[in-house]
Amino acid sequence: MTGETPGIDASTALDPAVRAGEASAAAAVAAGDSGPGDVPLTDLTAAAFFDVDNTMMVGASIFHFARGLAARKFFTTSDLAGFAWQQVKFRVGGRESTYSTTTGRDTALTFVAGRGVDEITELGEEIYDELMADRIWAGTRALAQMHLDAGQRVWLVTATPVELALIIARRLGLTGALGTVAESVDGVYTGRLVGEILHGPAKGHAVRALAVSEGLDLRRCTAYSDSVNDVPMLSAVGTAVAVNPDSGLRDVARERGWQIRDFRTGRKAARIGVPSMLGAAAVAAAGMAVRKR
Repeated sequence: MTGETPGIDASTALDPAVRAGEASAAAAVAAGDSGPGDVPLTDLTAAAFFDVDNTMMVGASIFHFARGLAARKFFTTSDLAGFAWQQVKFRVGGRESTYSTTTGRDTALTFVAGRGVDEITELGEEIYDELMADRIWAGTRALAQMHLDAGQRVWLVTATPVELALIIARRLGLTGALGTVAESVDGVYTGRLVGEILHGPAKGHAVRALAVSEGLDLRRCTAYSDSVNDVPMLSAVGTAVAVNPDSGLRDVARERGWQIRDFRTGRKAARIGVPSMLGAAAVAAAGMAVRKR
């Protein structure tokens, strides 16, 4: 990614959330599909969008990445502890304050500022194997596979840096990923973001921008998340599913009649409405995944 980010409308460039969403969609398109080539895409106007942290993966992917970088002496353990505290406040509180959002952004940028994109990507591959691969929720992974088997494309949508998000998507055999775009010049990170962190409204903008680029009918698409912060993304599609929901999202899901899946325990997940596109297959796939856990 360079200082000039393609695909961003000048009229919306001043809105950080819109700019972040459009930059993320442009990065996803530029990266191309990373999913398995042996699964034919037979349903080209429908797709699925999955949040990562606590939806597809146990815990925060950026924190696992930070742990890996700390082990490699990129920063001190006290820096990591401070970042961990911000993550705890975010997960418990459900909504970030301006301070915590800014702190998280600045901390994330210090991870990569002045480093080469290729170097960070290579480290991301190593850290995924070390700290993330065994943290994937089997139930959520089964849901993603269900969409792939139906001939649909599947993207991750996450505040995690897009390079790391693409690694996770590739390792899971998914189509691609929408993530936070950090500016780089001549292959080196500048320490600035394109727009802002891909979070909240920015995720909704990213999904809509990708839909325009890829010819998707959002009414036929499905989105999955654990957080009330992702209501803008969930509201952008025809079918919304709350996965391992926080209390805020659980309330919204019940109010709006969204489906709820909870893979955090062995109990039978509450099911509120079944996606009409996939019907009983979704129930069967999720049930098998829960039993495996």
